[in-house]
Amino acid sequence: MVASSSSDRIRGPARSLHPVGLAVALLFFVWSMTPSLLPRVWYLQAAATGISLATGYGLGCVTAWVVRTCGFSPDHSARVRRVGWATLAGTAAIVVPTFLVLGSWWQQITRDLAGIERIDRANYLLILVAALVIAGLLLAVARGIRRGTAALTRAAARYLPAPAARLAALVLVVLIVVLSLNGVAYRGLLRMADRMASAADHGTAEGVVRPGSPARSGSPASTRTWESLGREGRTFVAGGPTPEQIAEVTGRPAATPIRVYAGHDVGGTIEEDAELVVDELRRTGAFDRSVVAVATTTGRGWVNARVAAGLEYTAGGDSAIAAMQYSFLPSPLSFLADRDSPAIAGRALFEAVERAVADLPPDERPALVAFGESLGSYGGQSGFGGMRDMVARPDWLREPLGPDLDPGVRWMPFVTFWQVTLDMVFSADVPAGHGHTFGPDAAQMWAAVLNPDDWTDQDTARVHAAIAAGKV
Repeated sequence: MVASSSSDRIRGPARSLHPVGLAVALLFFVWSMTPSLLPRVWYLQAAATGISLATGYGLGCVTAWVVRTCGFSPDHSARVRRVGWATLAGTAAIVVPTFLVLGSWWQQITRDLAGIERIDRANYLLILVAALVIAGLLLAVARGIRRGTAALTRAAARYLPAPAARLAALVLVVLIVVLSLNGVAYRGLLRMADRMASAADHGTAEGVVRPGSPARSGSPASTRTWESLGREGRTFVAGGPTPEQIAEVTGRPAATPIRVYAGHDVGGTIEEDAELVVDELRRTGAFDRSVVAVATTTGRGWVNARVAAGLEYTAGGDSAIAAMQYSFLPSPLSFLADRDSPAIAGRALFEAVERAVADLPPDERPALVAFGESLGSYGGQSGFGGMRDMVARPDWLREPLGPDLDPGVRWMPFVTFWQVTLDMVFSADVPAGHGHTFGPDAAQMWAAVLNPDDWTDQDTARVHAAIAAGKV
């Protein structure tokens, strides 16, 4: 009786938890504390750790189930089980605080590398509590789904053989989960968000005025009305360096850069919008320029002004940039609501422009380039048949790490996904050149891509300085 009571006290709240699941969860906890691309505030670290704990526990339980299903089911004595639980508890007692301290230390190093002020490491004490709450909630949801599946299996077993009953129950639960995630309430909220975003799209940013140059969509010479371009489209076509600014920076004569754009027409199709963009390229004489760029926008149609200006400085204004809007929603909501549209838009616009370029005599074709960021990068990649068609593979962990990354950055299954996902929350709130903030470094990017004749490092430095000074 004494031994049994002692065993119960050792296991405590863990009575219903599987030791293999807990062991793998402990491993995932260790992995979750390692550095990734950007520093994380404590509550985002708690979210990454909590999700990782739940994932690791689930994988451990599935592994144990597979082993039992294969016929290997060891019957350990009570003493062996007590020793196992004590060993697991002792390991956790050492590993958890150790990696909480190491994790806080790694985050400070990452902050130094990204040029961000250090924070109070004491907040890391809150991570364990918050992570356990998140993992517990996820586990409760998973167990609820499992109990629901078991209940459906028992009900179906009255009419079907046991294997068929289990399969039918599983299929039904999957359908319920999918329909819940994509149900009426979810769609309704997204429609409401889309309507609100659509209303905001009618406004014009402060300081943005209609361009008079025929080289811009929305001008008096354009087939696209100023009002049809949307808020981000109007900002895009009204911006950019003038020929005089380009000449001042590069020391060479410059042309007026061409910028064409099509707003999101709810009554038309993405393919029709892409053809409207090509019509604007033809109207402006864009195919006579040395460079034509296809920019895939973010959800609401935004194009990074610094990256666009970097191209125009580097090309001496002898360039054209084509872009179009495919949604009213910001990127995160657009990705959740309709992740097909960015890919369709990226492919439709690039292929439409590519066809127009291919119709020209080979010796008269401009260089065709593409760029985009955030959801624009995701959409732009779909314009290519596969990774072989892309010039550079994004194998960022197989290449030498940048100077702003901790040498300890490693890829871990499942864990790295959540780390990098949560890195994105504040990825734009870091100095330029880090995270999701692309600015003056566009000068180096376009110099490497376009490789203009007689271009020097000093030219790149001047363009870099101009973008940093806001001449975009």
